[in-house]
Amino acid sequence: MNREKQIPISVLVIDDEPQILKLLKLILEAKGYRVFLASRGEEGILETAQRRPDIVILDLLLPDMNGTTVIQRIREWSQVPILVLSAIDQEKDKVQALDYGADDYLTKPFGEEELMARMRVLLRRLQPQDNLQVFRSDGLEVDLVNRRVFFHKKELRLTATEYGILRLLVRHAGKVLTHRQILQEVWGPRGMDQIHYLRVYMARLREKIGENSLQPKILLTEPGVGYRLMILDPEDGIK
Repeated sequence: MNREKQIPISVLVIDDEPQILKLLKLILEAKGYRVFLASRGEEGILETAQRRPDIVILDLLLPDMNGTTVIQRIREWSQVPILVLSAIDQEKDKVQALDYGADDYLTKPFGEEELMARMRVLLRRLQPQDNLQVFRSDGLEVDLVNRRVFFHKKELRLTATEYGILRLLVRHAGKVLTHRQILQEVWGPRGMDQIHYLRVYMARLREKIGENSLQPKILLTEPGVGYRLMILDPEDGIK
């Protein structure tokens, strides 16, 4: 019996460290991914255009250009998920990469399981999203059609701004959103400097869903960068 062979998910790794390229190729191919490699920024941009990978893993320190330039160039014509994997751990560099269009940021040295988890979140973007209706995670339920929010079956009363923030985080569940991205989307250009307002609203959201503000599980703070809404159960997410 002939069976149609499933096309593997393709990954482009842009990094100038030979050992990292070799390691990622071994890890990803062992997981069934098809892997392409590039050691320079310009080469990575051309490979992205020609190979059309499903996801790009990008270092920020490249010999011919900064990784943020690569992100900007790719974002001119493609929305391919981009995961930054870099030894740079400065908050300003993380924020800049995310604001320029990266989808997530992981610092070297990295754990294999965390890398694969971050990739799974970003690859959900490849799935059709025409019928997004309900998001679920650890007792939190957001009905995107009827604009209703429940926590362990109890309906929560949210303000329009609180719901706007939560809806944005749900739409990008698992992905870190910078303060700038949230403020621009919810408050508009005039609210770009109102980070203190955002912190107040996030504290209110955590309180309403019963989160421990010191050890939150669902609404996580990425220090100096922004916030991330977690999907805690693999069976959960947007249905």
